Amino acid sequence: MHEMAITQSVIDAVCGHAAGRKVHSVTVAVGALCAVVPDAMQFCFELAAEGTVADGARLEIEQVSGRAVCRSCGADFTLTDLVVLCHCGSADVDVISGRELRIRSMEVSEECAQPADVVTTQLP
Repeated sequence: MHEMAITQSVIDAVCGHAAGRKVHSVTVAVGALCAVVPDAMQFCFELAAEGTVADGARLEIEQVSGRAVCRSCGADFTLTDLVVLCHCGSADVDVISGRELRIRSMEVSEECAQPADVVTTQLP
């Protein structure tokens, strides 16, 4: 299952950017042509996040549909599967979306700062 390796990479990147802060949610854009199963990625996210600052975080997956432009006839069309053929029969197409896999955003806790008037004491 390649979703585990992909999701582990997402967790590694998120935890690195979180810089020790608690991660509450992560939004990932997944292209329809990536061959990533969203339910499998959701399951893997929970496993990969265990014991990290992302433990218990919510994963939101935005699916990006596949689109292409035919170089032969100029048609702009939606791709529903990995077969990249224009309606005119040409395979000379430029895929413009659907292959992406990006971390779009993440929600983290803010670092708590000490109030300016707090007095700190050291124990002997």
